[in-house]
Amino acid sequence: MNHLYRHFFKRLFDVIISIVILLLFLPVLFILLILMFLTGHRRFFFVQHRPGYKEKVFALIKLRTMTEAIDVNGKFLPDEMRLTSFGKFLRKSSLDEIPQFWNVLKGEMSTIGPRPLLMEYLPMYSTEEKKRHAVKPGITGWAQVNGRNSISWESKFALDLWYVSNLSFLLDLRIVFLTIKKVIKKDGINQKGQSTVEPFKR
Repeated sequence: MNHLYRHFFKRLFDVIISIVILLLFLPVLFILLILMFLTGHRRFFFVQHRPGYKEKVFALIKLRTMTEAIDVNGKFLPDEMRLTSFGKFLRKSSLDEIPQFWNVLKGEMSTIGPRPLLMEYLPMYSTEEKKRHAVKPGITGWAQVNGRNSISWESKFALDLWYVSNLSFLLDLRIVFLTIKKVIKKDGINQKGQSTVEPFKR
């Protein structure tokens, strides 16, 4: 049964969910774009290449939460200086994730799975950690409902790998309900003392 869910019904679930979310939140997205413009944003979407299923690269899309302010040397200012007040709201409410349902509809992501991380992290992964790419990356996942960005990278990878090994319909259903709870409570947005996610280092 789990094999059938992993290879067929999970994709069907993703298509249905992404269509419903995109249609349902279309008016909300329109209002957010207006508010972003009024609060100084001139570019609304953040697009970045990320490794997906079997490390295949795709263009992840989110609502932009930071400015593109640079220093005198032409380098981006630290994230905490570029993160806008409205951007903080978008992150805390998880509304910046809405455009990723387009990635889900296209089949590049799943509703549930390990979060797609930066390309620069790929060479740092151990052989075991690379197994997180054995499934499609997700908008939410087992690591997100067990600490999100407030836990260590080691814990995130361990939770991701556990999910890959135990993927099932009931587990995905549990993650959906736990995600709704986390979004409402705004738990685990950042690590303590950090305004954005601490970079992965090894």
